[in-house]
Amino acid sequence: MKAAKGKSAANKISKEVLKPVDDRKVGKRKAVIKADKSSKRNTKKENLAKKDPNKPKRPPSAFFVFLEEFRKTFKRENPLVKAVSAVGKAGGEKWKSMSAAEKAPYEAKAAKKKSEYEKVIKAYNKKQESMVDDEESEKSKSEINDDDEESEQEDDEEEEEDDDDEDED
Repeated sequence: MKAAKGKSAANKISKEVLKPVDDRKVGKRKAVIKADKSSKRNTKKENLAKKDPNKPKRPPSAFFVFLEEFRKTFKRENPLVKAVSAVGKAGGEKWKSMSAAEKAPYEAKAAKKKSEYEKVIKAYNKKQESMVDDEESEKSKSEINDDDEESEQEDDEEEEEDDDDEDED
């Protein structure tokens, strides 16, 4: 029995050694860590470029073209189902079960929308490039004007000095 007491005493010592510093419970998160994560999130948001509201939206894929039509039929057949997730799941199952021939009209519509999008985005990109060029030219014009004004001032100062020199003679 004495040996048993010795083991429990050794267990107590080892448990004391294993206790974490600051008497915190193992497994709890530190409040400081959460603050660090939120500050990282802010910096990521700041680094992201602002989205242009005038930029054209990307075209829908064949599945989303299908889903537009499926959503209408699903709501007619199931007027009591209000969950968006239910419509999405049912649409996904139906899309998976469709053959390539059944998907073909949706893929054709998606391809047509994609080609229209490519035309629009090219025009948009050209417009953006021209706007950037205009901004650069405006900056360069103002820099040129500043240089002109400085040279005019220098010329005026030189003329005044010349006039002063002539007066002394």
